[in-house]
Amino acid sequence: MEDFKLYIDGQWVDTEEKAEVLDKYSMEPYASVPQASEKEVDQAVKAAEDAYNEGPLPPYERFKILKKVSELMQERKEDLALTITKEAGKPLKQARTEIDRATQTVELSAEEAKRISGEGVPVEASPGSENRMAFTIRVPVGVVGAISPFNFPMNLVCHKIAPAIAAGNAVVLKPASKTPVTALKLASLFHEAGLRKGLFNVVIGSGSTVGNQMMQDERISLYTFTGSSKVGLKLKQNTGMNKLILELGNNSPVIIDKHADIDKAAENTAAKGYAFAGQTCISVQRLYVHGEVKKEFENKFIEALKKLKVGDPNDPDTDVGPMIGEKEAEAAVEWIEEAKSGGATVLHGGTRKGALLEPTVLTDVDESMKVVSEEVFAPVVSILSFSDLKEGVKEVNKSKYGLQGGIFTQNVDNAFYAARNVQVGGFMINDSSQYRVDLMPYGGVKESGWGKEGPKYTIEDMTEERLVVMNLDDPS
Repeated sequence: MEDFKLYIDGQWVDTEEKAEVLDKYSMEPYASVPQASEKEVDQAVKAAEDAYNEGPLPPYERFKILKKVSELMQERKEDLALTITKEAGKPLKQARTEIDRATQTVELSAEEAKRISGEGVPVEASPGSENRMAFTIRVPVGVVGAISPFNFPMNLVCHKIAPAIAAGNAVVLKPASKTPVTALKLASLFHEAGLRKGLFNVVIGSGSTVGNQMMQDERISLYTFTGSSKVGLKLKQNTGMNKLILELGNNSPVIIDKHADIDKAAENTAAKGYAFAGQTCISVQRLYVHGEVKKEFENKFIEALKKLKVGDPNDPDTDVGPMIGEKEAEAAVEWIEEAKSGGATVLHGGTRKGALLEPTVLTDVDESMKVVSEEVFAPVVSILSFSDLKEGVKEVNKSKYGLQGGIFTQNVDNAFYAARNVQVGGFMINDSSQYRVDLMPYGGVKESGWGKEGPKYTIEDMTEERLVVMNLDDPS
């Protein structure tokens, strides 16, 4: 079993208290990580503050370091992917894709480090300011506190760390307790690439200990968090006037119009509803299918679902592996049973073995059931019916969430009606809610949070706009 250490002020730091990291398929421990106490968290924040106060790295140096990290990620791709598969249970082919995406996230951040700029402000157009000129500059916010989830232990960490470094900030990262090893390996890449000590620190521990201490530390200027709406609200309530970027819960809706290509819609949503066992914020969860094509769609959806390979995530052909833990799989089954007791019908799946939950399809559901109203974060998809698109959109919008959604249709009027009226941060036409590339603005509305990911957009949040005005004398 491999032992790892915290990364603080450019040093690898050990502690007396340890925690085991489990292989999520075998449920056997495969790594040991230190648990940070109040002392280590304070050291990490102080190191970040001191490093920031030394002055930001020049933009081109930030570019070079980030570019080097992206190159190292590709050199170590197989090792990093295998680490994700072990500690997250993510199928190997999806883990490899995550490393490719994370590489692009860091590359994009590297490029954006050279493009940070302000704009001219025509103050001379105001009477009495004829001799003045003005412009804005963008300056780093300072120390960034980053809290990342288990489901993308590399790419979502990179979406927080790389833009923060590109913007000239220092960072303290708390990765998910169940998937810390990937983040520590990323820290080693930044170390190897020559990042100045203190600009990137990694502390590991529970949210109640490490997370709460970070949340209350006034030296942290901005918090970037991906996780549940409940924890996001707690952050908002307890971080005072600090800036926040919150990527929170969701229960992604996809509309299947009567004008849709049913084969394409079924194949796409079946694949996207169960990737990484449904444990992504934009996994297809609610399918609103026009009544005229509902039976046809259900049959083709289940046919496509049965083609997915379920089992060992180490098998390169596996599509659906285990959930992050047996407890989470048990909770998903409880929600399925609750829906069944309320009249729902299980069209496929519904059984589990350990943390491996069979991909599940429910119908005859309604918004009172948790599988529809809450974020299931499991391989569970519910099919609902509508007869009129406007009414269907109203049903979609009853959700308290609004991250991403989509519609399958060959009718351009219906496509644009849905795009204008479905209350989400991102809307896909003839694709599922799960479409994402790392350069696009990504973020939600309602209880799905605020702020955007995507390096260009994150850097805007991770910098402050400062106005500079020059009062010019007439030439003598």
